[in-house]
Amino acid sequence: MASSLLRNPNLSSTTITTPSLPAFSSKSAPVSFRFRPSRHRQFSLRGESLRISSSVSDPSPLPPHSLRRRRPEYIPNRISDPNYVRVFDTTLRDGEQSPGATLTSKEKLDIARQLAKLGVDIIEAGFPAASKDDFEAVKTIAETIGNTVDENGYVPVICGLSRCNKKDIETAWEAVKYAKRPRIHTFIATSNIHLEYKLKKSKEEVIEIARNMVQFARSLGCEDVEFSPEDAGRSEREFLYEILGEVIKAGATTLNIPDTVGITLPSEFGQLIADIKANTPGIENVIISTHCQNDLGLSTANTLSGAHSGARQVEVTINGIGERAGNASLEEVVMAIKCRGDHVLGGLYTGIDTRHIVMTSKMVEDYTGMQTQPHKAIVGANAFAHESGIHQDGMLKHKGTYEIICPEEIGLERSNDAGIVLGKLSGRHALKDRLTELGYELDDEQLSTLFWRFKSVAEQKKRVTDADIIALVSDEVFQPEAVWKLLDIQITCGTLGLSTATVKLAAADGKEHVACSMGAGPVDSAYKAVDLIVKEPATLLEYSMNAVTEGIDAIATTRVLIRGDSSYTSTNAITGEEVQRTFSGTGAGMDIVVSSVKAYVGALNKMLDFKVKSPTKIPSQNNKVAA
Repeated sequence: MASSLLRNPNLSSTTITTPSLPAFSSKSAPVSFRFRPSRHRQFSLRGESLRISSSVSDPSPLPPHSLRRRRPEYIPNRISDPNYVRVFDTTLRDGEQSPGATLTSKEKLDIARQLAKLGVDIIEAGFPAASKDDFEAVKTIAETIGNTVDENGYVPVICGLSRCNKKDIETAWEAVKYAKRPRIHTFIATSNIHLEYKLKKSKEEVIEIARNMVQFARSLGCEDVEFSPEDAGRSEREFLYEILGEVIKAGATTLNIPDTVGITLPSEFGQLIADIKANTPGIENVIISTHCQNDLGLSTANTLSGAHSGARQVEVTINGIGERAGNASLEEVVMAIKCRGDHVLGGLYTGIDTRHIVMTSKMVEDYTGMQTQPHKAIVGANAFAHESGIHQDGMLKHKGTYEIICPEEIGLERSNDAGIVLGKLSGRHALKDRLTELGYELDDEQLSTLFWRFKSVAEQKKRVTDADIIALVSDEVFQPEAVWKLLDIQITCGTLGLSTATVKLAAADGKEHVACSMGAGPVDSAYKAVDLIVKEPATLLEYSMNAVTEGIDAIATTRVLIRGDSSYTSTNAITGEEVQRTFSGTGAGMDIVVSSVKAYVGALNKMLDFKVKSPTKIPSQNNKVAA
């Protein structure tokens, strides 16, 4: 659709014809679209014309969210609309494999719920065989998110990862089978280097294992089975065609083609997908998927090249997090398809509600503790910032001069249209309205807690900015379940002697505990006092602090990364090795020491929550697999 028309600053009433949208025809029933309640706009569809009206002249770009097409009915091994691309989100599985990105069960459920709001087609909820905690988290997501059907009939597929052995597959099925649309995703390596050094198996043995395990997954009652030839990017073509053809005959419904080490260039990966599509027997009966790592910074480009060559599922993560350099970023892939799908990619589109991108990105950032770099495409702090005088001049004249995406499209409000400035006299309704504009939907209890934190900050600052509000939401809402809660802290420090700290924490049962300690500085002494109360050994690996706004009265946000003793381990999905877990925590406050202690206590809470769920040992994939 013409972006220049959508950006018309004087738009009052315009009709746009939409003959290119296959889901809309003159025989279609009228469809209504709803955008933000704070804007006086109406969207309606009648036949092949879309009428956009605005009651006032609005200089801000109009987000074309209303032009989203209908999602085709879900059938595991085919898609009725050849232009529709399924979005497979693996934030909760591959994304959590990032060092320090450990998530609690509650956090995984929260993220899964947000992914459903975003509209992803498939949620890979985890690796159920890795640990008891992973199994329970996947099962809970399947039972809740996997059974929540919206008014349009949408419910996400809930997927569990497994290696090609019976115990993994049985465990995955036990976790996901409660969902309305369960899926098992199983994989085995196919490149020569993996066959020789990791699996120590012949190609014939690997084909036999893959075929038998896909058949076994189907025999359990799972009608949706995805198969991945790990390291496909470095595998021999003829071997790929053969093993993929065999798993298709065994009952696979989706074939995922991973560039596991991120070595291919876009032209190479696109050709790989095209070759598989042209040479694999039975390929017309399955969906081809992509999974691209970012080791050379090409994951998004490779994913788009794969989709252009015929893949109709893309595997991505929020903010691009994942092993090593990460994965293809959901927000980048989705917005690239949205911006260029019609013009360059042959009409490709997704079912993502892009207005929830910013909220989802922020939730994942805060829960994992993995900060997004300011220049990150789509969701970085500088993505819609303009400092150059030439750019600013162009933006003032027409926003389309230097922006190809309206910030509202991804759920980001650049300014408050109503002219409301939040301060100490602002009420609960004004705060709620601003939170809604920023993309946050909080329940009454969360809003009440946040409101009093907001009032406390507003007493100390003349004006509370959006960045302040986002920091407060992170500190109050995006926090792990409290095993320990900070009540009070008193610090004495300076150049005349050792720093001392007195800390009061509340345990889960409400009992209060107080400890005092000395240290090399205020943070060191406070952390030592916390350790005296919690009595759980932990090593501080990383500590960082940032001011969310300019000025001496800015809110400080702190991130820490800790590691417990050797009992905090889980199984790596790819290598099968036991790995020591690390845990992150974040905190925010006007006082930098309070912010620091909140972050440390948050990380300890994650670690203690993980400890109560003992890991489940599973066999290595190198073990012989029964037929």
